[in-house]
Amino acid sequence: MPKINKDKQLFTVGRVFFLLIVIPLSLMALLIADGIIKVGDTARERTVTILDQKSQEEIKVRAVNVADEVADFLKDREKDLLIATILPATDAAYKEFVAKSENPLWVKKDGKIQKIYEPLYKEMAFVDKSGQERIKVVDGKIANVSQLINVSNPAATPLKEDYFTKAKAYGKGDLYISPVKGLYVNKTEFEKGKRFSGIIRMATPVFDQQGFAGVVTLALDVRHLAKFTDNIVPTQSGYVVEAEAASGNYTFMVDNRGFILSHPNDYHIAGQYADGTPVPAITDKTSAESMAQKGEEVLNLNQIGFMDPTLQSIAREAADGRAGMKEYQFAGRKEFVAYAPIKFYSTDYPKPAGFGWVGMNVDVVKFSAYASATAKKIQSEAKSWITTIITIIIISVILLFLIMAILVRGITRSIEAEIPLEAQEASKFYDDEDDDK
Repeated sequence: MPKINKDKQLFTVGRVFFLLIVIPLSLMALLIADGIIKVGDTARERTVTILDQKSQEEIKVRAVNVADEVADFLKDREKDLLIATILPATDAAYKEFVAKSENPLWVKKDGKIQKIYEPLYKEMAFVDKSGQERIKVVDGKIANVSQLINVSNPAATPLKEDYFTKAKAYGKGDLYISPVKGLYVNKTEFEKGKRFSGIIRMATPVFDQQGFAGVVTLALDVRHLAKFTDNIVPTQSGYVVEAEAASGNYTFMVDNRGFILSHPNDYHIAGQYADGTPVPAITDKTSAESMAQKGEEVLNLNQIGFMDPTLQSIAREAADGRAGMKEYQFAGRKEFVAYAPIKFYSTDYPKPAGFGWVGMNVDVVKFSAYASATAKKIQSEAKSWITTIITIIIISVILLFLIMAILVRGITRSIEAEIPLEAQEASKFYDDEDDDK
């Protein structure tokens, strides 16, 4: 075969190979690289602007949803109390009722995070018309006669409660629902691992043919209420066991009086001393430094306007039954909060404030710094991917050219093998004549 024909075949095969394989592969790689760049830019932009108007609205919607969940939870507890009034007034019936109310809780125990099942109610009791307890289940166990007390005297109750007198004055089907009650946990105790353990006392009168016959009570374990906010971080879709207040990124709950009843730092939760006296909240009239030295930092959002007037306006709007979002200053930090009212109403929690409200808090400065760091990480990863793709393209093209050369050589040999020997000899003869000329 003439040499020029071989060259033409080699060129033709190489051109076809290049057009059909190398160019499409290169274009595909460039498109992938371009896609990675665009995805990286988009992710970076979204991360940096995470707290834009749309994101703030999303946090607000989530606050509303959580507040509605809390309201539904409390309505179910009302139903439980009404059911309790028609149960047989026996130890066995009360014990079974409490046992069947178990719900999961995440707790920190012995330095470890554990999931446990605990009854919704720490206590259930039937009190006769004189105020004497006749049946009582405490922490799932039936109380013996020596543990039964006369609750008509608040001083005789562990938390100095006057629920009997209040419930006695209610009509049939009306329910008394107390504020959160519990012994205060100061900062030192909290840092050593102690957590607030309180109740919401629910009571309703019962009647027989002679009239008022007594009161049925339930003591709701407030941990089951607090879990609606304790396990939520506003900027995360999932749940956490315990949010960190230091991050400024957490959810909290406030009652209709403005007191904190759920917060990552339990020493902000309203509580009482052993004698029943409420631990005072920090106000402009109390010394915040003095309270902090004692580790007593109870917060009432209606009383801390001296820190930032916006805090008081947030509490006021929530008490008016309105959801919203604002930025404010607290402890030298710039914060964003979305808030929503808990639409649970009763004699003790009238409209418009209802039970209270839920707040979702984000430290704006810290989160912006985190967003910028995340953006840089995304950009770095995108560059790394592009470098990898370019390297793969170069290696792939080199390998393809080598494969092409091998294929062309094989094709040429196949063609030569198919040409008759006489034709090959004639070809050599013509080639020799050309050389002589």
